[in-house]
Amino acid sequence: MLANLPTTSGVQIIVCVAITALIGFATWAKVRQAKTHDGSSKDVFLAGGGLTWLFVAGSITLTNLSTDQLVGMNGNQMLLLAWWEICGFAGLLILAFVFVPIYYKNNCTTVTQLLEKRYKGKSIRTLISGLFLFGNILIYLPAALYSGALFMQSLFGTTIPLIYFAGILAIISAAYTIFGGLRAVAVMDTYSGVGILGLAMAIVILALAAVDYDIVTDMPLERLSMIGGPDSPIPFHTLFTGMIFIQIFYWSTNQNITQRAMAAPTVKEAQKGVMVAAIIRILIVPPIVVIPGVVAYKLFGDVGDAAYGRLVAEVLPGWLSGAFAAMVAAAVITTFSAVLNSSVALYSVDFHEQFIGEVKDHWKLGGAVSVLLTVVAIMLVPLYQNADSIINLLQQLNGLLSMPILSAFIAGLLFRGVCAPAAVGGVIWGVLLYGAYTFRLEPAGIITMHYIDFMVVTLTTSVIAALLTNRAMGNKARFAGFKEALT
Repeated sequence: MLANLPTTSGVQIIVCVAITALIGFATWAKVRQAKTHDGSSKDVFLAGGGLTWLFVAGSITLTNLSTDQLVGMNGNQMLLLAWWEICGFAGLLILAFVFVPIYYKNNCTTVTQLLEKRYKGKSIRTLISGLFLFGNILIYLPAALYSGALFMQSLFGTTIPLIYFAGILAIISAAYTIFGGLRAVAVMDTYSGVGILGLAMAIVILALAAVDYDIVTDMPLERLSMIGGPDSPIPFHTLFTGMIFIQIFYWSTNQNITQRAMAAPTVKEAQKGVMVAAIIRILIVPPIVVIPGVVAYKLFGDVGDAAYGRLVAEVLPGWLSGAFAAMVAAAVITTFSAVLNSSVALYSVDFHEQFIGEVKDHWKLGGAVSVLLTVVAIMLVPLYQNADSIINLLQQLNGLLSMPILSAFIAGLLFRGVCAPAAVGGVIWGVLLYGAYTFRLEPAGIITMHYIDFMVVTLTTSVIAALLTNRAMGNKARFAGFKEALT
């Protein structure tokens, strides 16, 4: 992928290690000031409810931003992919002003606790938590390791097996979760974010300078247009169909993101942090995930996921390559540790406490589960080596979980009288339907609808399936409306 990147010198390796160690030390110095360390679920998974708006914003931003964004979105080499980040602004607004008050009112550690309270049944909580764990273990964790390891392999020498780099990144990431919980993850996210965003913006400026700030001349229109055609990764009409629901799921009902917003001392502090993350999302993130790819197209042609790496090798001064390596490592570590912490929270609170017994010390249980999930993630890394486009693959796979899970939130918040088994039926229908579309109907040409459009079909029919199942079970549901949903 990044074959043109030069092997770094010993000095550059030392710079990379030094920056990574400095972030670790600064995180430790901050975390050791914590007043609580009692092993409760709130202490381990919600930082004792003590995250200020700065760390909420930093953790949300860096949990999302990793090498799969930098590599995958730039790998499409078109401005169109910026819509994923621009629309994320709307998703964060919905999180701040709709979902954050609901989560705090219901005293949630996991988003699935809200579903149990709404449906008055544990089955839907268990199913959704299982789906989140499935997605984290099989998609998010190994994909983050793979994309980061590929970068590091090219920077430090292509003769070293990919799995070694993945292992190093995974071990460092797991250490943050095991020894510091969400508090350490959020602090590390924030400290790393300053360097990651700053260096990524510097790469954008250097890239534009390399083409005299002209990305228009001799460029195909589809590389510059923000109005995607029917065969593009984001057809324009999908911005008004499935895109908004994808954003609502990812930013407002996804445990990996919402857990950060639930760790502030008050609703207002959480909302302030989410709003800062939204501002970063719309002002800083879009340029760094698309402009380098477009410049790479002008310089090298259509090189796919190799675009970002080749551009960095072309425009970044050699003396900065060690800092760039540290940025890549930090991006992977922040995302992996954040998703790992959320996965441990889901297992500990939604499975262990519910079906095995009370957890007296979440630090000990979390450490054991973290080790297990880290080993599994490393073993799954080779599965992603044959992907044509990391970001498009991830978005399609996410559909298996996102719309079915979102249907449970919609049916539970907007309707009263829906029982938990009915919601389970709706979710199962959605997973089976989208799975059939992804692996059978769309490849065979039976359904030619774009996957973002089909997500709307999946969401709508999943809600309908839940309501029909509820009626078949002899229960009556009524539409509660948006105002009642917030109470």
